[in-house]
Amino acid sequence: MPLVHISLRKGKPDAYRQAIFDSLYRAMREALGVPEDDQFMTITEHEPANFRYGASCFGIARSEDVVYIQITVFNTRTSEQKKALFKRTVELLGDSPGIAAENVFINVLEAAKENWSVGHGLAQFA
Repeated sequence: MPLVHISLRKGKPDAYRQAIFDSLYRAMREALGVPEDDQFMTITEHEPANFRYGASCFGIARSEDVVYIQITVFNTRTSEQKKALFKRTVELLGDSPGIAAENVFINVLEAAKENWSVGHGLAQFA
């Protein structure tokens, strides 16, 4: 049950943004076993003045095409699954829409199952 927020600099075409959704969803299905149609994702575009990145932080040379991906998931994923997710996401985003590996910044947040309601005011996973 991932909830995904993607942030990028404004100006990319619709097809580019849709390719991010598609590649990320595929990576989550393959690495985390996310069920079919479990797609809860947003993209927020930012004006250049409202988008900052460390161009060489941690020894990684980034460009203005950096994409921030924050994924909130159940706190049941293993380190191996998260590593597989990072690797597969970079591979797939490299293929489509063509984002360089150094421009993919991913953060995984974990939440207990009882902290989720996916509709009807119920705690479906508690």
